[in-house]
Amino acid sequence: MENYDVIIIGAGHNGLVCAAYLLKAGYKVLLLEKRPVPGGAATTEEAIPDQAPGFKFNLCAIDHEFIFLGPVIEELQLGNYGLEYLFCDPTVFCPHPDGKYFLSYRSVEKTCQEIARYSPRDAEKYREFVDYWTTIMNAIAPWFNIPPQSILDLIQSYDFNRLKEVLTLVGTPQKALDWLRTMLSSPDDILQEWFDTEIVKAPLARLAAEIGAPPSQKGITAGMIMMAMRHQPGIARPKGGTGALTAALVKLVQAKGGTILTDQPVKQVIIDDGRAVGVRVATGKEYRATKGVISNIDVRRLFLQLIDPQDIDGVAPKLLERIDRRITNNNETILKIDCALSEPPRFEAYGHKDEYLNGTILIADSVAHVEKAHSTTIVGEIPDENPSIYVDVPSVLDPSLAPDGKHTLWIEFFAPYQIAGGEGTGLNGTGWTDELKNKVADRVIDKLAEYAPNIKNTIIARRVESPAELAVRLGSYKGNYYHIDMTLEQMIFLRPLPEIANYKTPIKGLYLTGAGTHPGGSISGMPGRNCARVFIRDHRFLLSRLF
Repeated sequence: MENYDVIIIGAGHNGLVCAAYLLKAGYKVLLLEKRPVPGGAATTEEAIPDQAPGFKFNLCAIDHEFIFLGPVIEELQLGNYGLEYLFCDPTVFCPHPDGKYFLSYRSVEKTCQEIARYSPRDAEKYREFVDYWTTIMNAIAPWFNIPPQSILDLIQSYDFNRLKEVLTLVGTPQKALDWLRTMLSSPDDILQEWFDTEIVKAPLARLAAEIGAPPSQKGITAGMIMMAMRHQPGIARPKGGTGALTAALVKLVQAKGGTILTDQPVKQVIIDDGRAVGVRVATGKEYRATKGVISNIDVRRLFLQLIDPQDIDGVAPKLLERIDRRITNNNETILKIDCALSEPPRFEAYGHKDEYLNGTILIADSVAHVEKAHSTTIVGEIPDENPSIYVDVPSVLDPSLAPDGKHTLWIEFFAPYQIAGGEGTGLNGTGWTDELKNKVADRVIDKLAEYAPNIKNTIIARRVESPAELAVRLGSYKGNYYHIDMTLEQMIFLRPLPEIANYKTPIKGLYLTGAGTHPGGSISGMPGRNCARVFIRDHRFLLSRLF
């Protein structure tokens, strides 16, 4: 039996970040990862080696924004471990069926000049819009980097400039009520209020829906920040792919003496006298933790599958039922398509420029188009008749991802995890089969070909991963790569539930991190950092009580 101070379940990027901070504080740390490689949703892999050797694909996360709102990169000095970011500019290209297109740059002014070709009014409103949501982002960013229920940390995180940002938003009763109304509205409501043209509204709706809900859903207006962030701090990708972030963290963890074991799925958290004291893996081997166990996997899997119910009921009798019934997931996840290309897609009808491919390509013809793409998934339908898709060609910005002159294509298509009428069939009873996923992928490629006609002839090989396969690979509940939905009632001090929202659980020594904790999914490292701070503070407090 091996002993460590801390055991972390799951070596995703938040688990690695958490480990790095704990190692810096002097703890002996073990990370256990079920896959053959660490990284979780943050990997870059040669996923089609037989048909496309030398092509490297980001199998889930690709575009990084939130990590620049926190201090993880600087505090951990990840540049010293090989991490280098490449910023996208332009940031978004969204062609429309009528030959028009939305093009955004990091520069707000250049973006407004593009919009003014179609609507001078929308160009002016866009400038105001970005300023408003940037102000909101700056005002709430301190919350991202603290335990969400710590009032003292919150007060200390606001300096004079931050307070000015807050007062700009809510400095009068009228402003406060307007802000509250905005946050309770839907992205569709806000876009209709601000803009006239679909050329602007459609791509903004598509980015807002990245939270994982249709733009008509109330309470996800914070998704509007997604476009503002493309300007400040900007959108970037690690050189070498998202996996380069994981690689830098792995180097750091190992340099500090941490241990990472792969192919080690945890099957049970060992509880002794109300305290988490270790874990048991699939082989039956046990690892002991003298100070605590930290879970980087989703809270449903942790509590409903890895812990004896009696161990929970003894300290929190209602917790299991609340986790099972209170936490919501709306059945929306992604079907992922990766392609090896002989040449990049070309949007000839739109005056193609290679710079269009630096950032994200959005296929979003209208707000209604985006709405249907998301709302139908919730009721179990596949919105593939007229797909709305999110596309990257990462090898344009980073040629190291493909052989010379070749390219990689990354496509995200929102789809249901459970197909209506397919219960009990396909993988894990979801209705998803290899035949179905490839038919859907064909229709997605057909849609992209309407804008970039050369795309079909450029495909050397492709890999299609259904929502059910994604769930198996990531180990995520219903394929939700955010662990739980990023909706207002499951955010900040309510994520994943109020009683376990501060990274601690009723079981002594058992802590939570990962996308299902504050501030949520995406690549940020903030849940890992925040959890480590809570853990270290708890144990320093304990020592001070003992001596």
